[in-house]
Amino acid sequence: MERFNFSLMDPGERKVKTESHDHAHDHDHVRDHGHRHAHAEPARHVQPVPPALESPAGTIYTCPMHPEIRQDHPGHCPKCGMTLEPVLPELEEAENPELADFKRRFWWTLPLTVVVTVLAMLGHRLGGFDMARQSWIELVLTLPIVLWAGAPFFVRGAQSIVHRSPNMWTLIGLGTGAAFVYSVVATVAPQVFPASFISMGRVAVYFEAAAVIISLTLLGQLLELQARSQTSAAIKSLLGLAPKTARRIVADGSEADVPLAHVHVGDLLRVRPGEKVPVDGVVVEGSSALDESMLTGEPLPVTKRIGDRLIGATMNTSGALVMRSERVGSATVLAQIVQMVAMAQRSRAPMQRMADTVAGVFVVGVVGIALLTFFGWGLLGPEPSWVYGLVNAVAVLIIACPCALGLATPMSIMVATGRGATSGVLFRDAAAIENLRKIDTLIVDKTGTLTEGRPRFERAVAVAGHTEEGVLQWAASLDQGSEHPLAAAIVAAARERGLGLHKPEQFDSESGIGVRGTVAGRALALGNAALMAQLGVDVSALAPQAEALRAQGASVMHLAVDAKLAGLLAVSDPVKATTPDALASLRAAGLRVVMATGDGLTTARAVGRRLGIDEVHGGIHGELKPADKLALVERLQAEGRRVAMAGDGINDAPALARADVGIAMGTGTDVAMNSAQLTLVKGDLRGIATARALSVATVANMKQNLGFAFVYNALGVPLAAGVLFPFTGWLLSPMIAALAMSLSSVSVIGNALRLRRAV
Repeated sequence: MERFNFSLMDPGERKVKTESHDHAHDHDHVRDHGHRHAHAEPARHVQPVPPALESPAGTIYTCPMHPEIRQDHPGHCPKCGMTLEPVLPELEEAENPELADFKRRFWWTLPLTVVVTVLAMLGHRLGGFDMARQSWIELVLTLPIVLWAGAPFFVRGAQSIVHRSPNMWTLIGLGTGAAFVYSVVATVAPQVFPASFISMGRVAVYFEAAAVIISLTLLGQLLELQARSQTSAAIKSLLGLAPKTARRIVADGSEADVPLAHVHVGDLLRVRPGEKVPVDGVVVEGSSALDESMLTGEPLPVTKRIGDRLIGATMNTSGALVMRSERVGSATVLAQIVQMVAMAQRSRAPMQRMADTVAGVFVVGVVGIALLTFFGWGLLGPEPSWVYGLVNAVAVLIIACPCALGLATPMSIMVATGRGATSGVLFRDAAAIENLRKIDTLIVDKTGTLTEGRPRFERAVAVAGHTEEGVLQWAASLDQGSEHPLAAAIVAAARERGLGLHKPEQFDSESGIGVRGTVAGRALALGNAALMAQLGVDVSALAPQAEALRAQGASVMHLAVDAKLAGLLAVSDPVKATTPDALASLRAAGLRVVMATGDGLTTARAVGRRLGIDEVHGGIHGELKPADKLALVERLQAEGRRVAMAGDGINDAPALARADVGIAMGTGTDVAMNSAQLTLVKGDLRGIATARALSVATVANMKQNLGFAFVYNALGVPLAAGVLFPFTGWLLSPMIAALAMSLSSVSVIGNALRLRRAV
């Protein structure tokens, strides 16, 4: 069986560097922050942190209820006794070995349980042997049930005592063990019991109780394991996106298909039409349109040419490509998403700590109640009083098993995390799911969050003696020497219009206020008003046009030719098509939306007006440095607000870390930020509304599960102890208690699975 061996990273150790996307700075403002260059390749890299314990196969096992328990081999949780599971499930649909083992134990011993139960209920009506001989027959039939089928339960119960961590297996072990040992002694040495224990010619035995309890517990475990396996469907679907092989080009030019695990950084790989990109890398030959919707949610194919980035598991739709692998194994985008989902599913919600504390105290209390039940019935009950005492004490131990209590929150978290992943919402941990519903204020960065983060040329304005095309041609020729995003937009616009560009003969960057150089023998300068003032260029002729363009949200640059104003150019960052709907839904949910950007205040206000963000609705804050964004978060928190911060750049990291919930925009290959608790894979703000709705539904689901578990035990324990017997004559059989215990766990899991249809 092939295993996708992505080594996991601790959330606190994951290092993700992200390129700042505040590209659309107006040149009038850029002097406050220094000149910024766009890099040909964003400086993003994930350093995989290997697990502390790793087997040769690289599999780490953890407990579904106690994710802090981690080891490199299968076993049982020392705290709750549950069988440890792989942190990452296997892609292939193989049956859980514990599930297979329990099935075998259940079906092989079920006929014996049925026979023992029939004998206990109807044996006195059958002729041919006396009741003492019937006890021996029941003993022989029950031995394999208790000693083989029930062996895992007794082992876990003993471990819970050794580790001083009482749990459901403590109660099952004590309950079934007490019923079985008592019945064995009553069969082998009936003379040691007083006459009050004799019923229908023999000392009463309860082999059927032990047998039925074990069979029902096995059935409950089967149902629980099958239900829990559904929570890993999201991870398996992500794992299934990756191809199993890659076509590698070797040094002599030949090609061969190799397993994905054999691909190394620097390998040349061929990706043919209709094939998936095997790993993350860069195009070195060819061009094609790639469908990246599996990871980004964008429906339209993206054209990739030489030098462009490729994301592993995306689909090559048309042309043939040769790529160089740059990230393999756990460093790929897909592996990061899988790791985030896996870690979030295994994390503990704050509500879980309360449940764990209650469950530990609860078990000790139940043992005390069982002892009181035994002695209370034995000393004060009707004859045979001690038999009543034993039966009711066993029923108390069985019905009070806290498995439903322990499963209440982990199952909700696992299902919700998987549901979020299928919607492009990645929670880093359970606390993020629980806290997001409390948010009342959302701070959003502008560039790359509200807007596309890709500057686009708007228009050129020329003075008398120059043409708009001429202004664009001069500016683009000079900007060929700059890597600034605004320069890239101008150069791209000139090339789209088929304008011939001259090679700069001299080029110099003027410390963040613009650029200067010589093109075709003419001295050119392109930059903000400060650069023009420094050169003594009068810009008043185009001042009204410049101000009007800024008011529309554009960044404005002036062009001077031979120390005289030739014109100006406007570049803007378009608002994402989904942003207006996203903000409307967030406001409808009661959130106050605040915009915080490093862009100039004029540009910020223009974007804010288009989106309905103003001082009345929430506030617009422009020209903010990273420290200013952090201070804004802290100020709002000091006012008693619960703050979420949504951003996509390294300049947002301090605010993301300080916010109650940090939200990273996962546009392109930027899938995770070290400071964020929530990542929107699609880079779509509508995901915040989806995530918040899922948070509300999940917390409600956890409360329902916990409430059901508490009510179940609050009603079940007194019934099992026999409080209704003096009034109604009703007693709760240990067999019925075992059935109720199993059904309670299944009910909790079934309720958690409803979250798959929550949003």
